[in-house]
Amino acid sequence: MNLIKKEGIQRYSPIKYLWIGCIVLVSLFSCSTPKNITYFKDIPDSIKQSSIALANFVTPVIQPDDILQVNIQTLDAGTNSALNQGNSIFTSGGNATASIPGAPTASQTISNGYLVDKNGYVLLPIIGKIVVAGKSTDQVRDEISKAAEQYYKDPVVNVRFANFKITILGEVARPSAYVMPNEKVSILDAIGLAGDLTIYGKRENVLLIRDNNGKKDFVRFNLNDSKIFSSPYFYLHQGDVVYVEPNKAKVNSTDMTQVRNISILTSVISVVIIAISRINF
Repeated sequence: MNLIKKEGIQRYSPIKYLWIGCIVLVSLFSCSTPKNITYFKDIPDSIKQSSIALANFVTPVIQPDDILQVNIQTLDAGTNSALNQGNSIFTSGGNATASIPGAPTASQTISNGYLVDKNGYVLLPIIGKIVVAGKSTDQVRDEISKAAEQYYKDPVVNVRFANFKITILGEVARPSAYVMPNEKVSILDAIGLAGDLTIYGKRENVLLIRDNNGKKDFVRFNLNDSKIFSSPYFYLHQGDVVYVEPNKAKVNSTDMTQVRNISILTSVISVVIIAISRINF
């Protein structure tokens, strides 16, 4: 750094102060370090054991336009094929498994099954019409088992949703619509399935959007707070949408106006520095 001596006193050249000012300005405009990235930060690090009351899980009920996978197994393999022909997900071994449950691939589609009609019925081969709307899958399973016992000995029946879908959007690793392999899914399960939040995800303001009798419910979650476990919205319903908002750091990094202003400011400062460096003090 150039030094200027005048009357026995050393003082720094203005060039140094311009460089310092440039660094300060760039620091002010640069993205700040994201905060609040730790989940459940209200739980002390030193705690050995703690208990939080968990939200009650409400078993989902079947509604019109739902798609059910109904699998009926008997001792006759040929009969099994006839009974389960409405299911696209069926193996010769008798296990009904989703071909790609939760996998966010381009080939993923809602599984075929038995569509619940507008009146709340499904039509099953041989068994006939069964009313299912307003009932849980366990209740429907028991009713189908009783109906099947009239024709077959000791039938084994499994009933599950084939379209239990959760959509996860925003600042997660793999935003997508996911068909869940079971009915008991928490918001943490959904976030984990999507690969967790990115470093830019706003953990203190995760939005849940839910259909509720023709209306939309909007609920905010704070993943930094352990009270999320006792929220009545902790367990997700079919068709729920989870949106993770980007934090300020992500917004700033994508603000083209700010990037342009920083570039212009940096260019001006560079020109001034070059001009001053050519001046002899």
